[in-house]
Amino acid sequence: MIVQRGGKQVLLHGLALVLVGLHFGFAPPLTPYPRLALGAHIQFVTNGMLLMVLAIVVLTVPHRAGPKSVGVMVVSAWLTWFMALSEAANAWWGANQMLPIAAKQAGSPGAAAWQEALVKICHLPAALGQILSVTLLIIGIVNHRAATESSLVDKEPA
Repeated sequence: MIVQRGGKQVLLHGLALVLVGLHFGFAPPLTPYPRLALGAHIQFVTNGMLLMVLAIVVLTVPHRAGPKSVGVMVVSAWLTWFMALSEAANAWWGANQMLPIAAKQAGSPGAAAWQEALVKICHLPAALGQILSVTLLIIGIVNHRAATESSLVDKEPA
């Protein structure tokens, strides 16, 4: 039951991220750095879809990812909010250290040291959390498949 509840939480985070991203799609022309705002809009929507897919897999595909693995996924969903919101703020700040390609395209001169640090601090844990979440789910699916196949081999008549 804990896995189901966690999966539904991840799904709701994903849906909410997509919804916020769709609304934030109206913001780019209102910001000093519209290219960075477009990047934030894309982050909200794509990370929301990633979380939705992750949740749908947790809720429907047989796996052996336990409550701790799903807990990592829920924490990852929360961290994704901080990352996406820092990108939205960056559309006004113009930080250029974490996302140098987009910042260069936006003509961003850089932001205050605390703003640059905040963007970095919000991106790294979210990225690592998402990588870990997907990895744990893959391991859970592979372990379930291996256990299923070995139980089928054990049941075959000699």
